[in-house]
Amino acid sequence: MTTTIWHNPRCSKSRQTLELMRKNGVEPTIREYLKTPPSKAEVERLMDLIGGDPCDLLRDGEPEFKALGKKKTDLGRVDIAKAIAAHPILLQRPVVVAGSRAAIGRPPEAVLSLLK
Repeated sequence: MTTTIWHNPRCSKSRQTLELMRKNGVEPTIREYLKTPPSKAEVERLMDLIGGDPCDLLRDGEPEFKALGKKKTDLGRVDIAKAIAAHPILLQRPVVVAGSRAAIGRPPEAVLSLLK
């Protein structure tokens, strides 16, 4: 099974999650999503794999989010996917994808169930 981490090396949670994965014997494919931004379709796929509220995938503390002039609750699934595709800094990080499942690594231990 291929495991990928959507990684920002400047983020402490992202670094901790990568370290945790390696300690558990998993060497993931690393996607630095700020260097290789996701498409709207890729963001929608992440939403499907993670499940739950699509708003969970969106970082609302970034200036790019404030520039949208909306609240998280005002945004639908398509709006969120478009916003993250246009401004990848808005992607909650890290995201780990393992096969047909994914999890946000906040806290890093949240990805452990994917590694089994």
